[in-house]
Amino acid sequence: MQNFISVKDVDDINILADKALAYKQNPLLHKSLGANKRIGLLFLNPSLRTRISTQIAAENLGMQVVTLNVDRDGWKLEFEEEAIMSGTSVEHVKDAAPILGNYFDILAVRSFPGLVNKAEDYSEHIIKQFMKYAGIPIVSLETSTLHPLQSLTDVITIKESIANSNYLNLKKPKVVLTWAPHIKPLPQCVANSFAQWINAWDEVEFVIAHPEEYELNEEFTNGATITHNQQEALKDADFVYVKNWSTYIDYGKIYNNDPSWMLTPKSLEITNNAKLMHCLPVRRNVELSDEVLDSGNSLVTVQAGNRIWAAQAVLAEILAEIK
Repeated sequence: MQNFISVKDVDDINILADKALAYKQNPLLHKSLGANKRIGLLFLNPSLRTRISTQIAAENLGMQVVTLNVDRDGWKLEFEEEAIMSGTSVEHVKDAAPILGNYFDILAVRSFPGLVNKAEDYSEHIIKQFMKYAGIPIVSLETSTLHPLQSLTDVITIKESIANSNYLNLKKPKVVLTWAPHIKPLPQCVANSFAQWINAWDEVEFVIAHPEEYELNEEFTNGATITHNQQEALKDADFVYVKNWSTYIDYGKIYNNDPSWMLTPKSLEITNNAKLMHCLPVRRNVELSDEVLDSGNSLVTVQAGNRIWAAQAVLAEILAEIK
């Protein structure tokens, strides 16, 4: 594995997921693999789980970790080609990235969309600039359109749950990604990425439910069944993944904030005693009710814990390629 930006960088999802689950059983299995190697974690936006889990994963492999919060610990970066830097940006990525490439063996980058200019966000120009100029493997810690470490984690969590259930081993599980209300417009990246990975995995029945006008980019959803009827989607579901996202076509808007889309124990009665998933952070009693989040069917804590093993599997794959 040269870089980790999307599911397209993965040769076999099951093999990578199994590797992650092996690390969960034995975190220090390859504790010397990253000896004398450094990873830089570069955050252009805040993080809790992504930052901590990736750091633990790297340390489990013996790597030295350096974390940098851009705009707080360093200079504001410019990403536009041929920019006239007479504004607030102090350093161009063309100058910063090669230096980071000298300092580190792997560079992991997190950025968010502006939710103003769709073409700019979906061009993924920020992470592509690091890939172009750093000269070392790049790992996405989330970008404008995708969150691959989260999605690998989601596959791991579903796979692990299936293995622990005799009933689910006898059928093709039904996985539902459902939109939920939120107080502000959020990126489509987690939903895009989950759809991309589940479609590529192709071992479950996959349904996406959202109100009208919340369609996602077909590049990521092609292969899933899509409905505007949440109850129709939830019927006989085995796993329900809850996530808000803003509009894609009329970009970055909130058209519908219908509270009836918030999952409650009542709305889940028609599922197959479904397991509940959310990437966190979650707005309690807006996206999900307390009763659902705190129930025995909630996988959100397990899911968050699995972020370590997803990152560790990816870093191990990249380290194996570094000479």
